[in-house]
Amino acid sequence: MTNDAAKKIRVGIIGANPDRGWAAQAHIPALKSLSEDFEITALSTTRRESADAASKRFGVPVSFDNHQDLVNSPAVDVVAITVKVPYHLELATAALGAGKAVYCEWPLGNGLQEAETLAALAKQKGALAVAGLQARSAPSVAYVRDLIEQGYVGEVLSTTLIGSGMGWGPTVEPFNAYLNDKSNGATMLSIALGHAADALCHCLGEVRELSATMTVRRTTFTIADTGERKPMTADDQVCASGLLESGAALSIHYRGGSSRGTNLLWEINGTEGDLQLTAAGGQAQIFEMDVRGAKGNQSSLETLPVPEQYRWSPPQAPGPSANVAQAYARFARDYREGTRLCPTFEDAVTRHRMLNAIETAAATGQRQTLG
Repeated sequence: MTNDAAKKIRVGIIGANPDRGWAAQAHIPALKSLSEDFEITALSTTRRESADAASKRFGVPVSFDNHQDLVNSPAVDVVAITVKVPYHLELATAALGAGKAVYCEWPLGNGLQEAETLAALAKQKGALAVAGLQARSAPSVAYVRDLIEQGYVGEVLSTTLIGSGMGWGPTVEPFNAYLNDKSNGATMLSIALGHAADALCHCLGEVRELSATMTVRRTTFTIADTGERKPMTADDQVCASGLLESGAALSIHYRGGSSRGTNLLWEINGTEGDLQLTAAGGQAQIFEMDVRGAKGNQSSLETLPVPEQYRWSPPQAPGPSANVAQAYARFARDYREGTRLCPTFEDAVTRHRMLNAIETAAATGQRQTLG
């Protein structure tokens, strides 16, 4: 390893709330567990008080109360954007403009157009620009992808995905209320279904065509603690069906809240065998998925333990940091070796196009063709 390759990759995090949030839950523990590769050298929030508090809590030497100083800091190689979706366009644009590599949380933009704008800018700059679609980095997903490629199920005939959004139910914490406003672009469609669908397409290939139905069944929700009721504008029922590029049939149904029954069930059915992934929650990027399978003369599914070779990062506590650490382990290779293991902004555009097709199909009643 050269001296340059041996140097730690210096990360600046935008949106490091000292009390809660995705940076505190996922990015910071993940990066600290990969201390041979990464060093968090700076963070920023929108207020001096919170920036100082975050610096102290997370042990980060430099803090800013604005993103401009962070993206222009010579002590930052990579900018991690962990704020709410409506700010992704502005912040990722600033980071790319400053010549930095970028890890931007998913959804990349508030809708397809913003994502396309950012992907075009990243291409123009020749920058390493990665989107936080970390479900495809989950050990179970990486394992299943290889099983499919190795012919475990034979030719894929169909795949079925049922999930609960966990959020978008009857109540919500005050700081997550913005998720229930469709205009913010952080909906059940874009987050819960988007992450799970990305894992599905990563394993089985992209969607060729689809039809869809979306509706808001809970027209209001309650703010936890205060009891205040507000209108729900984000669809809490999303159904899509169609064909993958391979010709395999596809069916997805995501519903708001949690089910007393099944909260994540993904089946892959083929000419020679079947695979099933299940989890306690419908957020495939967070909850660990169990894998079961059967092929040939086997008449029932059996547990398929995920081999250790698919665990690329140090062990994490169960929760948000696990797959983010997996993604960062691959990010380090992309940064140092020029590989393309992580989902790029262009990959994020592909996923945004799928979600846009679901919305269009539901709004128009017309089947949409992708590709």
